[in-house]
Amino acid sequence: MKDVWITGIGLVTALGPDRDTTWRRLVTGESGIRPLTLFDPSGFRTRIAAQVDDAALPALDLPRHSSRATRFALVAATEAMADAGLPLDGPPRHWALVMGGGAAGLFETEGFIGRRLSKGPRTRGLSEFVELLQDTPTDRLAARFGLEGPRLTITTACSSSTLSVGMAAELIADGLVDVALAGGADAICRLTYAGFNSLRAVDLAPCRPFDRNRQGLTVGEGAAVLVLEAGEHARARGARPYARVLGYGATNDAFHMTQPEPSGEAWARTLLAALEDAGVGPDAIDYINAHGTATEQNDAAECAAYRRVLGERLARVPVSSVKGALGHCLCGAGGIEAAITSLAIARQVVPPTVGFAEPDPACPVDPVPGVGRPHTIACAVSSSFAFGGNSGVLVLGSCR
Repeated sequence: MKDVWITGIGLVTALGPDRDTTWRRLVTGESGIRPLTLFDPSGFRTRIAAQVDDAALPALDLPRHSSRATRFALVAATEAMADAGLPLDGPPRHWALVMGGGAAGLFETEGFIGRRLSKGPRTRGLSEFVELLQDTPTDRLAARFGLEGPRLTITTACSSSTLSVGMAAELIADGLVDVALAGGADAICRLTYAGFNSLRAVDLAPCRPFDRNRQGLTVGEGAAVLVLEAGEHARARGARPYARVLGYGATNDAFHMTQPEPSGEAWARTLLAALEDAGVGPDAIDYINAHGTATEQNDAAECAAYRRVLGERLARVPVSSVKGALGHCLCGAGGIEAAITSLAIARQVVPPTVGFAEPDPACPVDPVPGVGRPHTIACAVSSSFAFGGNSGVLVLGSCR
């Protein structure tokens, strides 16, 4: 089994159009949550979101009718490739590409349907549906960078891009490819925004993960692309690693379409499966990047899972959620959080849980309130627990 390194990171979030801006603002405790302007939120319970500033994104030569999700993915991938020192063009390459996909071009399709309904049938314009499919951002990335290796789009709700990183690492570890791009991209649309509002799963104020007064999540959007390489391949070209992918776990709790299994047993199984795959025990964990949606049931079940696995040691392990700053980026969330966890390992700083103010006895964790904290991290966990019981956990380690 080959060693797997993370050698490049690209990010697009509500905090910034790139990796370093996102990280700098995150660790200083800033929030990207603000009034939603992408469409009129009148009539919804909440009117805020962690929306990407489109005007701040770098200009790219985009295919016609590209969706916002595709643009996010292309910007993040371009940054990740440059960060890793890999060429952006050239002959076709047998690299893997594994992305988490969600709404894709649904926002644009909603607008197209609205125009047709208001203006009547048209004989032309159906090309705007090209970006609707969930695998379109993946296909656009493959075409842009000439990637002819294995190509996968994973859609398992909020764990999609966590599993994409794990599966890409597995392709490298098994010797099928030397390089893989992995992560995910998702964009806010009316359907998902309305769905979480109808479930009454949103907070009217910016979300507060693990806080006693939390009322729900804040919808977000963005993208992350990570460059994964076989260690020997990266060493041969003098690449600088952020972290290693030690292992991952994937399970389903078969409990409920939207609610978590409350005892934490199901999510504990996912974490234990990831640790077993990584070949480390619970005592090795120095930091947990939590799913931390800020819904009452999810946060409590997640903390119960960590108690089951870590026992009394949980009190000494920082557990933070970046969703207080970045919102819940849906199918892109896990990739973004894997990228943040990799940066935390490389820079030995734990990011804060923005919005946390009052401890909750149901969530007896150290959520790192306020600003980021220097911390020795040799091994970290990034967790994603999704609708439909689809759970994914990554175990990442230091390359020092």
